[in-house]
Amino acid sequence: MKKTLTILGFLAVFPAGVALADDDCFVPMAGWQPRDAVARLAEENGWTVRRIKIDDGCYEINGRDAEGRRIEVTVHPATLQVIEFEYEDEDDDDRPRRDREGGNDD
Repeated sequence: MKKTLTILGFLAVFPAGVALADDDCFVPMAGWQPRDAVARLAEENGWTVRRIKIDDGCYEINGRDAEGRRIEVTVHPATLQVIEFEYEDEDDDDRPRRDREGGNDD
């Protein structure tokens, strides 16, 4: 009985967790704001836009904030609500360093 209640409790909560974790924007293109509106949103916030692209059905702004830090901002295409705001790390550890590539052991 205890095992059955545990399983039922898990199943009742699981779909809600999946829905909350989903940040994709599923809006028909007819309901989208134009890119110009996204650019205005960025300007109003003091962001310098390098690129506006579509990712998982959302607008994604890559650029810099007013202090010059690299940012990535996910924006809902219909409401222009900021869904996610990230500061990008200036030091990209995935890139090989030059002094390691040459093989010089001087």
